[in-house]
Amino acid sequence: MSPYPRLEGLRGLKRLLDEAFRVPGTRIRFGWDPLIGLMPGLGDLLTGLLGCAIIIQARRMRVPAIVQLRMLLYLGIDLVVGMVPIVGDVADVFWKSNTKNFALLERHAGGETAASPGDWAFVVLIVAGVLAMAAAPLLVLYWIGRALV
Repeated sequence: MSPYPRLEGLRGLKRLLDEAFRVPGTRIRFGWDPLIGLMPGLGDLLTGLLGCAIIIQARRMRVPAIVQLRMLLYLGIDLVVGMVPIVGDVADVFWKSNTKNFALLERHAGGETAASPGDWAFVVLIVAGVLAMAAAPLLVLYWIGRALV
């Protein structure tokens, strides 16, 4: 039993979303996240909102800000990949953002554990990747403009 009663409810939510069912004969577990995600548009939005409960609790428990950002990025990756029909739902079986976020919450509960270098590295790499993707079209346009002049 956790010293934080709210974590028990969130642990149950995590199990429902990420681990409720097992593929017979395998160790593969999945929850309602990929199943609800099959509903076009609303499914991923609903599971994303449910996943926010873990991040809100992290804020209440004063988890380091960089860890909260890492949690948001896990959830964001889940939402973006989940938008791709069928492929996103299959990815949800393996990319368990709620499980990842709950593990971070438990590790940093109480604010006594500092952010790890891995927390910083993950955030920096994701932000760098997003900036590179945003810059790529601009660089292509610049290159085309220079070629035409």
